[in-house]
Amino acid sequence: MQCSNCGFENSDKLKYCGECGAPLPVLCPNCSFVNPAQFKFCGQCGTRLTEPVSSHPGPGENVETRNRVAAKVPEAERRQLTVMFCDLVGSTALATKLDPEELREVVQQYQKACADTVNRFDGHIAQYLGDGVMVYFGYPVAHEDDARRAVRAGLEIVDATQKLNERLQRDFHESLAVRVGIHTGLVVIGEMGGGAKREQLALGTAPNIAARLQGFAEPNTVVISSATHHLVQGFFKQQSQGMRVLKGIVPPLEIFRVLNESGAHNRLEATMNAGLTPLVGKHKELQELVAAWQRVKSGERQAVLLNGEAGIGKSRLLHAFKQQLAHEPHLWLECHGSPYFQNSALHPLIEWLQRVLDFRREDACDVKTKKLENWLSHYQQPASETLPLFAGLLSVPLGDCYNPPKLNPHRLKQKTLEAWLAILMEMAQQQPVVLVVEDLHWADPSTLDMLNLLLQSTQTARLLALFTSRPEFMPPWGESPDVVQINLNRLTQDQVETMVAQVTGAKMLPAPVLRQIVTKTDGIPLFVEELTKMVLESGMLREDNNHFELNGALPPLAIPATLQDSLMARLDRLAPVKEVAQLAATLGREFSFELMSAVALVEETTLQQGLAQLVKAELLYENPHPNGHGATYVFKHALIQEAAYQTLLKSRRQYYHQRIAQTLVEKFYDTASDQPELLAHHYTEAGLIETAIAYWQWAGENAIQRSANIEAISHLTRGLDLLNTLPENAQRDQLELELLTYLGVATAATKGYTAPEIERIYHRARELCERVEYSPRQSSSMLGLWKGTLVRADFEKALALAQECMRLAQKKQNAELLLTGHLTLGVTLASWGELARAQEHLTKALELYQPSEHRTDAFEYGEDPGVVCLSYLAAALWMLGYPEQALQRSNDALALAEKLAHPFTLALALNFNGDLHYLRREQHMMLERAERLIALAEEQGFPFWRACGEIQKGSALFERGQHDEALALIDQAVAHLHAGGAQIGEAAGLAQRALAYGKMGRVEEGLQIIDEAIEMVKNGGERHIEAEQWRIKGELLLMQSDSGKFNGLLPAQQQQAEECFRRALTVAQQQRAKSWELRAAMSLSRLWQKQGKAAEATAFLSEIYHWFTEGFDTADLQEAKQLLGEFHLVES
Repeated sequence: MQCSNCGFENSDKLKYCGECGAPLPVLCPNCSFVNPAQFKFCGQCGTRLTEPVSSHPGPGENVETRNRVAAKVPEAERRQLTVMFCDLVGSTALATKLDPEELREVVQQYQKACADTVNRFDGHIAQYLGDGVMVYFGYPVAHEDDARRAVRAGLEIVDATQKLNERLQRDFHESLAVRVGIHTGLVVIGEMGGGAKREQLALGTAPNIAARLQGFAEPNTVVISSATHHLVQGFFKQQSQGMRVLKGIVPPLEIFRVLNESGAHNRLEATMNAGLTPLVGKHKELQELVAAWQRVKSGERQAVLLNGEAGIGKSRLLHAFKQQLAHEPHLWLECHGSPYFQNSALHPLIEWLQRVLDFRREDACDVKTKKLENWLSHYQQPASETLPLFAGLLSVPLGDCYNPPKLNPHRLKQKTLEAWLAILMEMAQQQPVVLVVEDLHWADPSTLDMLNLLLQSTQTARLLALFTSRPEFMPPWGESPDVVQINLNRLTQDQVETMVAQVTGAKMLPAPVLRQIVTKTDGIPLFVEELTKMVLESGMLREDNNHFELNGALPPLAIPATLQDSLMARLDRLAPVKEVAQLAATLGREFSFELMSAVALVEETTLQQGLAQLVKAELLYENPHPNGHGATYVFKHALIQEAAYQTLLKSRRQYYHQRIAQTLVEKFYDTASDQPELLAHHYTEAGLIETAIAYWQWAGENAIQRSANIEAISHLTRGLDLLNTLPENAQRDQLELELLTYLGVATAATKGYTAPEIERIYHRARELCERVEYSPRQSSSMLGLWKGTLVRADFEKALALAQECMRLAQKKQNAELLLTGHLTLGVTLASWGELARAQEHLTKALELYQPSEHRTDAFEYGEDPGVVCLSYLAAALWMLGYPEQALQRSNDALALAEKLAHPFTLALALNFNGDLHYLRREQHMMLERAERLIALAEEQGFPFWRACGEIQKGSALFERGQHDEALALIDQAVAHLHAGGAQIGEAAGLAQRALAYGKMGRVEEGLQIIDEAIEMVKNGGERHIEAEQWRIKGELLLMQSDSGKFNGLLPAQQQQAEECFRRALTVAQQQRAKSWELRAAMSLSRLWQKQGKAAEATAFLSEIYHWFTEGFDTADLQEAKQLLGEFHLVES
């Protein structure tokens, strides 16, 4: 390896030149590309060239030293940042009045005031730009309240600048003014610059907007953007300044002037005016607090610690408890730990006293002393001893009336705490007291000493001490029996859904949106509320009466801006192992040590240590393997995983995803094979589009084979979305056709054959078929279009499509197309009443069908073609007069469907088998098949087949005499079919309903319905049912007698009925439908017998009866035989 600095030839294994010490270029171990020395990843293939910081130190440094250096210069990352820009007003004019040295001193004082304030709120001064200062809050370490810190810092900088003016006026007769602009937004932050001049800078619109905003501020004021306003609303008093156009920024922004702090200590207090979401899932804990209060009222001091993670609802529970006590005499005292004052002794007590005493900024010292005297006068403590203690605590100078206590600091603190405790006990003697101290995890040590003193005091005070803390807090009193700890749990799924409904005003969200909210929020009430609000404000939904609907495709829900800082703060506390967290987040919510170890370019022990830190910090749960072979890890919160992932730069993200995908393929093939959607996801995020599409298709096919059709739709749609990013060519067309084929199958299964999406899918597929030379998908695309027209009962169009399919098959001489052509023609002709031709085509289709060759057709076409052919052939055979052959074929179809174990095909077979039993008048068998069909359809999510099963069940129940229940069930099912656009079977259903009405005595309604059914068939409907329709109309006409008896009918009515029966016979004979002809003959023969034409009736019925060669045990032929016997008796 030649040194580019001195030309000396070095060994390839060296990192530094042996002649001059300069860093040597780095040879990539994967592709042999020569990279500059400072590269961490290969510029050619992306392989990592250096080990992570925690692996091995370089020459002349130890691990600790290098970690410190690395901590100072982190890699670039994405994060939410609150940017503050402060600018001096009139500095140019000031420069003309002051000596440059004096001006330098003034600017330095201003910058020091800014730096002191920023440091107090843990901000980061990014740049001094002349007399301007650019400050970041949320970098290099985030806090859960960075936006609030920025606004508080801005207000304090204004105050500090005004304090500087006292000296400036005295020394230079000049004064300063400052303008502050603050904005929150997403940035990429990292090292910028070159050579010796390098800075950690944020790139994005946020810094520009902050700088532009300060230009709209009046001197000595703070203005913020609407984005920051959304995060700090309720914590500050603000005034809208309207919409403003910022140079280079689109669209215009609403800006707000910050007046002062509102006094709110936490989010609950900040949102109080806007209204609180009702308490959910904490009623048991509330009752425990109420029980403690009852004991307090009886004179028994109680202490309770509410413990739970951020956002779990501790403050909300306290507020609900406070409302419970609203009508009871008590004194409620409240103070809070603060992240800003963790090292300020007794800050919660000081803040509480200032609030109780109504101290104001403008109060003079004597005014504050007087307020303190007035307050102490209510208690028995001697003011001469007590007032100096509290005055010292509150930094109020003592006048001549009081002597300062002559005590060492330790004893002074002790006496002050004892005085506070004595006053608290006096309060409890006057009335029951509730003392609330929130956020003990932020309390200073002296405050904890104060609470310890309280817990060691008398047990008989009427005092309830309520504390709140997060899980990391270790109480100084340990596991004291005097303190009851209540650990707050996460919400259940039902409780999350209840809370979502409260946020939406009881308006239902689309199921996929609700599902994402439940999954991502993990039962944390704050997360639930904020994510739901974000969804409602995002524009992705539109209101429709009592529910919301999606405006388009549902994207993955992002982390609300209100939660970004809180989540990022948790990650930043683990900076040394953040890279481990980022890689883990890229793997997913759950991952195995085995996989992570294979992907991570670190030693196993280093990785184990990093994961152990994440587990200890409660970012991950660890589930040890029962056999001791590694472990699996799960992110405690989905949003923590998302936050860690979102910090990665796009380039880094893609590298991780590609490495994960390659590792899965090479080392975890079983996982890759079982979960192709996992590979698809990683290849998608890696930007390897064509590979990702192939895996999304594989995932879709796998899901269809498991009857997971909703998942299949999701996978295949993802593939199609990616496909749209590729240039148009023949290969793209073929890929799209493959995806559409399977998408059509899954969509039909879940939404029915007539869903609008189905027609769009198969029309597009057909277009693509015409563009490719030949594709095996031509058959499935034509079949998909044909099914939609058939189920909509558009038989002319269905027949045209079937004929087109047959012509194409004959032209191509393709067996698959021939099978499809015969199947579609056979089914269409059967529905249209051309039964003999239907039988011919269906028989030919079955000859082409080979179960071993077509075993996967069900997954490609939606149903197995063999089962479809057998089912329709069975129906045709029954109508043609072969009831036993029909039953055999139908049972063969059912057996084949069960063997294939394809749920959608099984549903079809059960439906047709049930229909055949209905035709054979075997109600008990139809009911059994219907109930089995309904159960299967409910389990698998097949709405079309469920409705069909309910119609069959209703028909069976009607025959059992359960008329009202039966008709209600049928009406409900028909409504569902209509809603989905299905009309096939409607004419037959109407005929059944008309006959049912007649049997119930509602003859006129029955006649109206049967006329509607007949008209439907005339207009191109299901002609196979036409003969039965005319027969049923004739039967209804014979039911019109007022007395209910035949002799009550007028001759004209009898004549009309006979014409209907003759019409039924004519249609049946034209269709060669012997079973319909038999039924029509029985109806006409019965009429003739009642008219005294027994001989004619016998001869007529005998002829058709003796035509049959099978099925003599079926109900129709048994009834015909019985009628003939009755006619013979009448003749004799």
